[in-house]
Amino acid sequence: MLANYLIGLREGLEAALVVSILVAYLVKTDRRDHLPALWAGIGIAIAVSLGFGALLTFGPSGLSFEAQEAIGGTLSIVAVGLVTWMIFWMARTARHMKSDLHHKLDDALSAGKKAVVVVAMLAVGREGLETALFLWASAQATSGTAVDASPNLAPLIGAALGLGTAVLFGWLIYRGALRLNMRVFFAWTGLFLVVIAAGVLAYGVHDLQEAGILPGLNTLAFDVSATIPPSSWYGTVLKGVFNFSPATTWLQLFAWTAYLVPTMYFFIRTTWGSAPARPTAPAVQPAVRASAA
Repeated sequence: MLANYLIGLREGLEAALVVSILVAYLVKTDRRDHLPALWAGIGIAIAVSLGFGALLTFGPSGLSFEAQEAIGGTLSIVAVGLVTWMIFWMARTARHMKSDLHHKLDDALSAGKKAVVVVAMLAVGREGLETALFLWASAQATSGTAVDASPNLAPLIGAALGLGTAVLFGWLIYRGALRLNMRVFFAWTGLFLVVIAAGVLAYGVHDLQEAGILPGLNTLAFDVSATIPPSSWYGTVLKGVFNFSPATTWLQLFAWTAYLVPTMYFFIRTTWGSAPARPTAPAVQPAVRASAA
C-alpha cells in the first residue's frame, strides 16, 4: 500500500503540476476562453488512462494461466523500463518543464482550440498511461498473481490516496498556499521508486519463469519462508513496500541486482552529481610601469 501511495503521489503530482502550469499560463495571459478546451483535453487523457488501467486489469482474465503470467511478466518489465526513463527524464528536465509547456501551449494557441485540446491530452496522458501501467505492475507484484479472483484492495486504496494527495498538493501550489522544493521531492521519491522498480522487475522475471519462457523456476537462491512467513505482518510489509519474496530464484536475484546497483548509481550521479567547483578569483595582473620618457 505504501509503495502504491508513493507511486500515485509522485506520478499524480507530476500530472497536477502540468495542469497547474497550463491553467496558470492561460489565466496569466488573459486567455481564459481557451480553458474549456484545456479541460477537455485533460478529461480525455484521464478517461484514456482509466480505460487502459481497466484493460490491464480485466483483459487477460479469460486466458490460460501461462498466458496470464507471460503477459503479466512482459508488462511488468515494460513498466520498469518506462518508469526508469521517467525518473531520469524528470531529473534532467524538471527545471525546464515550465518553459517547455509554455512554448507548446503558445504554438497550440496560435493554431486554435483543437490544438490546445491535443497539447493538454498529450501532456497529461503520458503521465496517466505511465501511472496506470506502473501501478498495475506494482499491484500485481504485491498480490503475487497476474490475475486474482479476489483482488487485494490495499494497492488500489494506496494509489487512490496518493493521487488524491497529489491533486490536493497541486491545487495548493496553484493557489500559492504551498511551496515544495520540487528538486528535492523528485530526487528522494526517485530513489524509492528505483527500489520499487527493482522488485517489480524481479516479479516480472518470476512470472516469465512460471510461464515457461525463462528457466530456473525451481532453482532458488534462498528460501527464508520459515523465518519471514509471507502471511506475517512483517512479510506483508516487505512484500507491499519492496516486493520482497521469501523464496527467490537465482534469476530473480540476478535481475534485481543487475538493475538496482547501476540504476541507483547513475540516478544519484545524475540528480546530485558532484558539487560545482567554486569560481576562483581572477589572477591579479602585475602592474606595468610606464617607462620615463
